Amino acid sequence: MADLDPVFHKHRGVEPVIRARGVCHWFGTSRRTQVLHDVDVALYPGEVVILTGPSGSGKTTLLTLIGALRALEQGQLQVLGRELGGLAAPAAVLLRREIGFIFQHHNLIDALTAGDNVRLAMQLKPGYSAADYRQRPLAVLRDLGLEAYAQAKPGRLSGGQRQRVAIARALVNQPRVVLADEPTAALDEESGRHVVQLLQQLADERGCTVLIVTHDARVIAAANRIVNMVDGRVASDVDIEQREAVCGLLRQCQVFSDSSPSLLADVASHMQPEMFATGQDIVTQGAAGDRFYVLIQGQCDVLQQRGAEITRLARVAPGGFFGELALLHDAPRAATVRAVEPAHALSLAKHHFLRAVSADANLRRHLRQVAVSSG
Repeated sequence: MADLDPVFHKHRGVEPVIRARGVCHWFGTSRRTQVLHDVDVALYPGEVVILTGPSGSGKTTLLTLIGALRALEQGQLQVLGRELGGLAAPAAVLLRREIGFIFQHHNLIDALTAGDNVRLAMQLKPGYSAADYRQRPLAVLRDLGLEAYAQAKPGRLSGGQRQRVAIARALVNQPRVVLADEPTAALDEESGRHVVQLLQQLADERGCTVLIVTHDARVIAAANRIVNMVDGRVASDVDIEQREAVCGLLRQCQVFSDSSPSLLADVASHMQPEMFATGQDIVTQGAAGDRFYVLIQGQCDVLQQRGAEITRLARVAPGGFFGELALLHDAPRAATVRAVEPAHALSLAKHHFLRAVSADANLRRHLRQVAVSSG
């Protein structure tokens, strides 16, 4: 079994670049409409995070709050170590200079060439040499397939080309954070792929944190996490690597071995992390079965008591699972599972487990086999 600790504790000891706690926001003055409700989210260095959800769910509002383009009304919001609540205007300007913004509308200056539009952003960040001013805009335009258009003004460019110039402008200063609102909506397949690759490269090589509002499958496929918003709330926050690892662990469980990827993903989305101390009982013999467990870290002993005698039936290692039989048979736990060292597990509530059973014919077939073999 591979070491899963790096997957499930990848951010241990790492401070988030962006952290929102209890963020609320309203529109209007006399008649106030709440558009964000107690939003909690944390984004870490090197992550590409997708923000999805239906129109009006608060995605762009959250994006602009993170970018210090709106005043924070309620809650806590830290970006690059700065608390945005009560942030003075000059400090907000300095913060925005460390962020690359990509909007749906390119907002280029028509009188300037593509290269000069990109070069203009460099004036916001001191310390560049004359050579930097010459070379950096051309380099980022080249990465986006626009080197030949560096001297062209926006009026001579297509909509997709103008959008790529705007993206180049956002990236030329190598920002620590990129905030993008539908950055590939106006781009063809090849151009969109270039943009996605460049954003991935920024995240992977420079530790840039990238937050993108999009429904574009090309971008979603490149994400580390997907945060879904509904009615101004975070409905789900999925770490793709963790989800894939959980699906892999579930497939090793006999009852899930032939389940569809969609069912495994749904089950994984409802699993909750739990921590157990050395000597702590995870399940207790004779207790009602209420959860299914997959062990992520540590080891556990399966102990069965008959009279005064306690027998160790097995030792569960990372990747092992337990608890399904009591759920399947609606019976008390047949044994105690006890952590022999600090343990980290993922658990699934009984109703989610049974819902998965009812939705999957392969799963039901395996359950009949389990019932026969355990009977």
